[in-house]
Formats: sequence, C-alpha cells, structure tokens
Amino acid sequence: MINWTSLETVFLDMDGTLLDLHFDNHFWLEHLPKRYAEQYDLHPGEAKDQLISMIMAERGTLNWYCTDYWSERLDMDITYLKSEVGDRIGYRPHVANFLQALKKTGLRSVIVTNCHPDPLELKLQRTGLEKFVDGIVSSHQLGRPKEDIAFWKDLQRLAPYSSATTLMVDDSFPVLESARSAGIAQCLGILTPDSKQAARETHPEIPCVHHFDEILTAIHQQRPLPSIG
Repeated sequence: MINWTSLETVFLDMDGTLLDLHFDNHFWLEHLPKRYAEQYDLHPGEAKDQLISMIMAERGTLNWYCTDYWSERLDMDITYLKSEVGDRIGYRPHVANFLQALKKTGLRSVIVTNCHPDPLELKLQRTGLEKFVDGIVSSHQLGRPKEDIAFWKDLQRLAPYSSATTLMVDDSFPVLESARSAGIAQCLGILTPDSKQAARETHPEIPCVHHFDEILTAIHQQRPLPSIG
C-alpha cells in the first residue's frame, strides 16, 4: 500500500485525519445554524439552508476555511462559537500510536492543514497535538488552500521537502489529487474522518484506510527501530 522504506517526510492533514471531523461537522451543520437563527430571528431550518448555501459557494477556496472571513460575513465571532462546543474536539482512533511510530522510526512528520490559525490554536489547546509532530503549517500562512496545486510549491518555503520521499495523508480526495498532481510521490486517504458517520467509498487510484492500525504493522516491518550504539 505504502512504501515506507522510501520515505523521509510524512505530511498529515489534521481535521478528519488526526482529529475527529465530528467536531467541525457538528459546528457548521448544527451549532452555527442554531446560533445564526437566534441572532437573526430565523427559523432553524431557514438558517441552516442559508448558511449551507453560503458555505458551499466557497467550497475549494481559502474562504471556505477562513474564520476571519465567516466572522465578518456573518457578523458573528466564529472562533468563540467554536469554543462553545470545544468539548467535542478529539483524536481519531489509533492516532497516538501512529504518530509515535513515525517518530520512533525516524520519519519527519508535519501537519499541513487548511484550518485557520484561530481554531487551530483551540484544537491544539484541547489536544496537545503539537507535541507529537515536528511542525505545523496552516494554508492561511501561504494564502492558498491545499486544493490549489500551487500550494505545494509554496509549501517548500515553510516545510522544505523532497517530493520523491514524501507521503501526504488526508481525508480529502481533492487535496490528495492536488498533492499527487504536484508531484508528491505517495498519498493515503482516510475513509472514516467523522466517527458519527459511515465510512466513505475508497478512491479508485489512491490507497485508503479506515484507521491507522491498518498500517502500523507495515511501518514497523519496513522501518525497524534505529540501532543504539
């Protein structure tokens, strides 16, 4: 599935890959519509329809992920509203073991996320995720989302890498297709990003797993622990 022996760097998406996407889905589809309805005196169903229409119009752009953009457009403090349901932030299964395996076998791990820096900070406060990786890059630092093929060239400025020895792990097929088109040698998809939803169908050309326990054995077999002394 993945040739771990050829790798030096593993780029990791955060939401839906390391963290349970249930938090984000609940916020955008349930909590925000509720607060939006309260603020603008709308029927909950009407509020949800309006929000989804606005959100979907920005799909694939940096605005889709931008807390500042939605705070200004909706005249609501999105980061604060996210903190109201922050107890839903949590890891996906087997993430800790996976990240520890990467570190123990000498692989460099970098989170590469479309998450805006403000909710990113909230998620780090809740999880301590930064302690388990070698770096974190938000696409907002580069001014373009991961879906944009030019993102991967720009990423070299903040997290230099060799395409031939890099793996990208993400739950978004458009992101993985963008990475692959930009020359990233290997990609891995996540089929169960949201613990409250059914698994997605696999990609016809990109290897996929439901959870990281499916690849832990292969990592240890292909990359034995470095010898001491």
